[in-house]
Amino acid sequence: MGLIARLLEASGLPTLCFSAAHSITKAVNPPRSVFLDFPLGQTCGRPDDASGRLEIMRAALRLVETLGPSEIATLPFNYGESDDWKDTVMRPKATATGEEAVDDFRTDRFETPQYQERADELAADPNCPTCIFVE
Repeated sequence: MGLIARLLEASGLPTLCFSAAHSITKAVNPPRSVFLDFPLGQTCGRPDDASGRLEIMRAALRLVETLGPSEIATLPFNYGESDDWKDTVMRPKATATGEEAVDDFRTDRFETPQYQERADELAADPNCPTCIFVE
């Protein structure tokens, strides 16, 4: 989205990106953005909370003219009454007996970058200034 936002900004259209992943937004560096500590895919609030989503949108739009270049403003909203959602969202479902989840099809995480194709690996620039490599 950051690349599209920069293109739109260059043509004179102001943009505002919403983010639930601060580090990724910082790396992409859109012209201006707001961060909410919400689950991915629900950046503007709970699907069944129209008034809350409207409040978030109004707060974000008030910032369009005041945010500086590449600034990320953190909006002061909570996804729920507590941060309990962080303990359950995007986690494998545990079985009743405490065994490892059988419906968790995610691949293991690796310390080094993984590529879909060998050509992608060969094309990757290890000195890329905007890439994040975990050490």
